[in-house]
Amino acid sequence: MAVTYTWKVTSLKVKDVSEDRTNAIVQTYWTKTGTDEDGNQGVFSGATPFTLDPTDTSGPFIPFEQLTEEDVLDWIKSVVVGSYEDHVNSKIAEQIADKVTPTTEAKLPWAPDEPVANNPVTNPVANT
Repeated sequence: MAVTYTWKVTSLKVKDVSEDRTNAIVQTYWTKTGTDEDGNQGVFSGATPFTLDPTDTSGPFIPFEQLTEEDVLDWIKSVVVGSYEDHVNSKIAEQIADKVTPTTEAKLPWAPDEPVANNPVTNPVANT
């Protein structure tokens, strides 16, 4: 069964790492939701930290106010995909499978069919 995935950033933590690099993202919180063809969903919540070396000029620094969710998701995916995405997807698949075929609590096969009457135990020592 095909599963469609949706990523969402749920929270960010920022830190000033230099005078010209303020509000740099140092921690992200995100969810990845999988939905099967019948609408059953599973959700994985993750957290991905980032470190920023203030002397690193290998890529452009995007000011916090100019960031888009897609920018941040690209950073998250660069860590998750190819690293532990199989684990994320398997947890989502387990949740979907449990909705398709739920796990339910079973009555103990040796338990009586009817509830036992509530008979309070008397303490013979207390009654003397």
